[in-house]
Amino acid sequence: MDSKNAGQNPEKSDAAHKKSGEMPPPQDRDDSVMALDLPPATLGPEMQGYFDKCNEKLGFVPNVLRAYAHDDTKLALFAGFYNDLMLAPSGLSKLEREMIAVVVSGRNHCYYCVTAHGAAVRQYSGDSILGELMAVNYRAAKLSQRHRAMLDFADKLTREPWAIDEPDRESLRAAGFSERDIWDIGAVAGFFNMSNRMASAVDMRPNPEYHGQFR
Repeated sequence: MDSKNAGQNPEKSDAAHKKSGEMPPPQDRDDSVMALDLPPATLGPEMQGYFDKCNEKLGFVPNVLRAYAHDDTKLALFAGFYNDLMLAPSGLSKLEREMIAVVVSGRNHCYYCVTAHGAAVRQYSGDSILGELMAVNYRAAKLSQRHRAMLDFADKLTREPWAIDEPDRESLRAAGFSERDIWDIGAVAGFFNMSNRMASAVDMRPNPEYHGQFR
């Protein structure tokens, strides 16, 4: 034992160590949705019914919808486009679309979308690790040729969209994607690049429930 530490009480030493640092405050414990103070509009029957359905199925209304709820028309357009893109029939599974969403959002450092859609990746895959891999470094994940080609394309479209060329589309065809599938990959990646920027512009905060879901 070091002579300098001989005879010291380990508990006192540990307490002194804890006091020497500083703990950050608890994160996201309030009910804030975003940084802008936009009062919610009176929702029409369609959007009010949609909110009721969210509460029934999820137990909460996603904050992205609450953020758009300052304008009933904009909310309806956003929700309609999102639901068609992410939930309607496609050659891409719901999991694959969520994987694209998280890879794009991770590249853009979008706190809201990484948190919310990381939970969706965990839900659809049943794999609590996959969501983190998609957000941090999808190349470290064990992926099929199909998924690697899909995510490489989405990542490049996010980093340098001007550099997308025919060989990039050919790599998707070689992995088994149809022309419509390639459209859908581009549409999902493009949508989340827009959503990431909007979420960052207004400091949109994810619902606290997302953090612990499907782990």
